Amino acid sequence: MSKEVEEIKKYVGTERLIVGFNEVMKKLRSNELEKIFIASNPKEELLKDMEYYSKLANVPVVKLDIPNSELGPVCKKRFYVSFLGISKSKE
Repeated sequence: MSKEVEEIKKYVGTERLIVGFNEVMKKLRSNELEKIFIASNPKEELLKDMEYYSKLANVPVVKLDIPNSELGPVCKKRFYVSFLGISKSKE
């Protein structure tokens, strides 16, 4: 298992793990993310939007080797997940 997946598992069940394109995009626009994870097979237009806004916000994007059908179970979700964000800690 990759180190990226291990990092995601560390945040599962916490408020810092943001799931889904719309939620990640909201946090990205309000400058609340420290990192974004993208599955290996997102919709192309969503991928372009996410990459564009992440460059503007200077947030690193990690492209995973696993498809959205496998990323969902990693996050303990019963649906496909293509986009994940890690919010900044509130310390």
